[in-house]
Amino acid sequence: MAEGAAGEGGTTRCGFVALIGAPNAGKSTLVNALVGSKVAIVTPKVQTTRALLRGIAMQGDAQIVLVDTPGIFAPKRRLDRAMVATAWTGAHDADIVAVLLDAKQGLDEAAEALLGKLGEAPQPKILVLNKVDLVEKPKLLALAQAANERARFEATFMVSALSGSGVLDLLKWLAARVPEGPWHFPADEVSDAPVRQLAAEITREQLYLKLHQELPYQSTVETETWTERPDGSVRIEQTVYVERESQRKIVLGKGGQTIKAIGEAARRELAAIIEQPVHLFLFVKVREGWGDDPERYRQMGLEFPKE
Repeated sequence: MAEGAAGEGGTTRCGFVALIGAPNAGKSTLVNALVGSKVAIVTPKVQTTRALLRGIAMQGDAQIVLVDTPGIFAPKRRLDRAMVATAWTGAHDADIVAVLLDAKQGLDEAAEALLGKLGEAPQPKILVLNKVDLVEKPKLLALAQAANERARFEATFMVSALSGSGVLDLLKWLAARVPEGPWHFPADEVSDAPVRQLAAEITREQLYLKLHQELPYQSTVETETWTERPDGSVRIEQTVYVERESQRKIVLGKGGQTIKAIGEAARRELAAIIEQPVHLFLFVKVREGWGDDPERYRQMGLEFPKE
């Protein structure tokens, strides 16, 4: 990636901030709010984020590379273990670790387990309480105090990633504390994810939003072809992979209506993001046991767990 530069004579800052938290704490929503553009998919389904996705936020002469990590939870399957290992890797590699807690959930079992492991990450840590608009102030203050008693935080922020409340204060704090140095990315770049990967993530988001609990989160989407057409539009072919024929039928829906609705919603969002007309073609295939295939993990940016 090309390095950027600030204005004449300015001192630039650039650093990596890892967002860690339990599934559905709002990490992806917060990344999008800080960046000011959609770079991470957001669904009510837990464990949506799988690999490390970096959003790039600009504030004055500072470039803040936000690492949206998979939610940290008790892993049961190989894919779960890969996701949790990736989340902790993101924390260890960052300049600052932002611990995101769902204020509505409070210090539940997942939050307690997360706070208990924070001592393993030596970087400066901050506490971000999200969804504060859903909780009364006395409870928020008690939660902040309890969390600070369990781990050493340099600062505490109360935000609503969905509405944007408190997000600018957090952004300014991070901008002032990331290390001095050149930018890693051009000033107008919002993510380091290749556009083909982002396109696959947008379709995966619509898949989850349309099917809710009907489809296991082991399903995945791959962008197979991306063709720029002479008229300025782009033709995209993607394949939705599931593990069983019964799941393929769910994704297709009666008369193909479900996959058609998923494709149309994804097409509209992609066209808005890349600012080009999009022709999106979706195919659904069964790939048995893909959750145990090392190549699939590499494509998702995950390390394949040996056991």
